[in-house]
Amino acid sequence: MAKLYFYYSTMNAGKSTSLLQSSHNYQERGMRTLVYTYAADDRGHGKVHSRIGLAAEARHFAPGVDLYREVSAEHANQAVGCVLVDEAQFLEPEQVRQLAAVADQLGVPVLCYGLRTDFQGQLFPGSARLLAIADNLVELKTICHCGRKATMVVRTRPDGSVEVDGEQVEIGGNERYLPLCRKHFHEARGELL
Repeated sequence: MAKLYFYYSTMNAGKSTSLLQSSHNYQERGMRTLVYTYAADDRGHGKVHSRIGLAAEARHFAPGVDLYREVSAEHANQAVGCVLVDEAQFLEPEQVRQLAAVADQLGVPVLCYGLRTDFQGQLFPGSARLLAIADNLVELKTICHCGRKATMVVRTRPDGSVEVDGEQVEIGGNERYLPLCRKHFHEARGELL
């Protein structure tokens, strides 16, 4: 029975690297994979990239795209062994339901990789839905500068100061986001515990 997986973490935990390795494992066994990434993230130019230099071609998902219909059409044309989604926090809740249907109705495993929370410590809508309905939840771990497990992320300005307000979605990498443990997240934001 195929399952819906959610691999979640903060920034710099190796989510894209893990996705690319999983896709490679399927392909090495002769199985076709469909890799998706968020359309508004134009840093990758149609690819999923990892910080360690791995990359693979990817399809784009955007709000309103019917992922079940798209995967179903591809699967009918040529069997799909696995669907892998990078930046899954940007999925709409309805798209998460569609991906669950890919696993349940088509029998194709779906592996989603994304952030759990934003720079304010709030769940992304896609992540919230994945946490609610995924068959398997897997936390990928990284560390804070203090050595503790990083579970939060802050957004920084060019001068290094921490932003506490703003839009939930702003595309960026190491130049804008910093993974921290909960203690240092609250300290960086000037919040008392």
